[in-house]
Order: sequence, then C-alpha cells, then structure tokens
Amino acid sequence: MARLPYINPESDIAQRIRGRRGGELRPLDRILLHSPAAADGWNHLLGVLRGELELAPALRELAVLRIAVINRAEYEWTAHEGPGRAAGLTGDQLAALRLADTGSGDIREPFSAAQCAVLAFTGALTRSALVPDDIFQAVRDILTDRELVELTLVVAAYNMVSRFVNALDVGEHAPAGAQA
Repeated sequence: MARLPYINPESDIAQRIRGRRGGELRPLDRILLHSPAAADGWNHLLGVLRGELELAPALRELAVLRIAVINRAEYEWTAHEGPGRAAGLTGDQLAALRLADTGSGDIREPFSAAQCAVLAFTGALTRSALVPDDIFQAVRDILTDRELVELTLVVAAYNMVSRFVNALDVGEHAPAGAQA
C-alpha cells in the first residue's frame, strides 16, 4: 500500500495529466498531485520524453526497463513492459532483462550491439551516476549528439521515477500498460 493516500483532484493540472494519459490518472499521478506544481512539471517533462524524442522508442524503453530492474521498481517495469513490446522489444529480450541482475543470463544475449551499448550506459549511470569513457564512446559511436542527450535525459528522469515510486511505495495495483 502506498505510504501516502492517493488523491483524485479536479484541477487544471490534473486535467493536463489526464489529457496526456488518455483521460485517467494513474497511481503515480495521484501521489504526485499532492504537490501540484511538481506534478505539472513532471507531466510536461515525461510527456516530452515519451513523445518528442529522436531517440528510437525501442532504445528508450530498453533503458527504462533496465532501470526498473536495477532499482527493483516493479511499478516502472509494469508501466513500461507493454510500451517496450510495442516498440519492438521481444519476449526473449524482456526475459533477459529481468534475469540480468540475478546472475542467470548474459545481458548481451539476445541484444544487438547498439542495444548492449545502451544497456551498459544505462547501467553505469544508474548504479554510480558516472559513465566510464569506454561505455560513453560505445554509445557515442551509435547515436547522434541529440540522441545521446535524449538517452541521458531518459536515464536520469526514469531513475527519478523509480526512486519516487519506490520511496513512496506507489502502485501496488499498477494497471497493465500504464506509462509513467
């Protein structure tokens, strides 16, 4: 159960969030709306990251799902598994991501070289907030400057999401396919 009560306010900010969400507030939104201004900024930022990037959706969702595994953020995984599949991630890839931190399974299989570079970048930035030169260069070799900035923003933002939902125990009944 969430550590704060879920709220369902009627406000301009709640309406903007509903607009991005297709009419409904998700558990994450209903906690964020305790701080309306922060919820509004969050909604704008995440809306941009979900729909206005040049970074390929499959790479974005791969990074988000990797963060969910590393940070043990089940809400985040549930929210992004469907979009990951819709972006082209396979069942084998999703299974490999889930097993990657258990010691059972090689994170390189069944991923392309580009996906492996994104996974390494995401892992380094998530675990230590630093990216070693060799990992940075591997991503630099496959992405444009804009895509590299966007990947970095995605990793930073979704680490924020996972830490927020974990700290406040958000979404014990997260709807399948919900997106942060």
